[in-house]
Amino acid sequence: MNESEFLALAEAILDSIEQQADVWFEQRDIDIEGTRNGNVLTLAFADGSQVVINSQAPMQEMWVAARSGGFHYRLKDGKWLDTRSGEELAQALSRICSEQSGADIVVDPLPAR
Repeated sequence: MNESEFLALAEAILDSIEQQADVWFEQRDIDIEGTRNGNVLTLAFADGSQVVINSQAPMQEMWVAARSGGFHYRLKDGKWLDTRSGEELAQALSRICSEQSGADIVVDPLPAR
């Protein structure tokens, strides 16, 4: 995948997560606010904690920073997988956002093509 293809895919991923966060707030009354600044999406929770998701075009990775640590995801076989644990990005975000919000959050599958 070339850089422009990666950037388009990363944009779709960030858009998807931001839209899902809006739904959690509006329909499930989960206190979460998504703020977008270019290729960085920050999810802010009621307890003051944040999850920061951003794209790293030179490495073609998606990065996540959370209270539980920092994680790098690379596209492999049609899935965004953690470069260390192999956990899929949507699963990881479900776990991380659930931990930080205190609510059961499930992140829908994210674009991989």
